[in-house]
Amino acid sequence: MFHGKHEVPVSTPFIKLDSFLKLAGACMTGGEAGMYIRDGQVSVCGAVCTQRGRKLYPGDEVCLKGACFVVTRHAH
Repeated sequence: MFHGKHEVPVSTPFIKLDSFLKLAGACMTGGEAGMYIRDGQVSVCGAVCTQRGRKLYPGDEVCLKGACFVVTRHAH
């Protein structure tokens, strides 16, 4: 598992929370991501988030199990 803060570039204007956790490598599947989200183990910008479809934008920070991932804009 990752520790510390990691930047994760996305190429779309926003990304849904469950997809972001997979992209960041924090979860292997959408089902695993959904489980962590439903169980209240994921925070977005410092607040627990239980909405797996929550839209994330550049600058948002997602934390799970001691690892934090920051959404960044993909360089074109």
